[in-house]
Amino acid sequence: MRKSKPKKRIILPDPKFNDVLVTKFVNNLMYTGKKNLAFQIFYEAIDQVSEKMSEDGLEIWKKALNNVTPNVEVRSRRIGGATFQIPSEIRPGRKSSIGMKNLILFARKRHEKTMSAKLAGEIMAAYKEEGAAFKRKEDTHRMADANKAFSHFRF
Repeated sequence: MRKSKPKKRIILPDPKFNDVLVTKFVNNLMYTGKKNLAFQIFYEAIDQVSEKMSEDGLEIWKKALNNVTPNVEVRSRRIGGATFQIPSEIRPGRKSSIGMKNLILFARKRHEKTMSAKLAGEIMAAYKEEGAAFKRKEDTHRMADANKAFSHFRF
């Protein structure tokens, strides 16, 4: 950009747990501005997780989110007519964003009845280091590891 960088928007913490990370997750979960519904879905999912696992649901969610957050990614770069997949580190803001989006994406693809049940199922699977969101992270890391030879082409 030619002009100065845009200001980071301040995200307010959620009403129940007083956590900014929860609000960011709910913002990703939300469809067409229906934030109250997204909060309801999230809180129900956390309640279901804490019921089934008999532990603190928020801590399980944080651990699950940490388990599905990738550290490296591959980016395409054209060099001399050939396209190489170049592994690169991910900055922290993008890391958590990718983790949240993957968790939500694969929760939506699950075959439970309600969205809160789908989300709870995916959170529990990610906590146990299984499930589709965790597999996506593992695949990303594997691809980066396979293309380690091209890391000297970094941007």
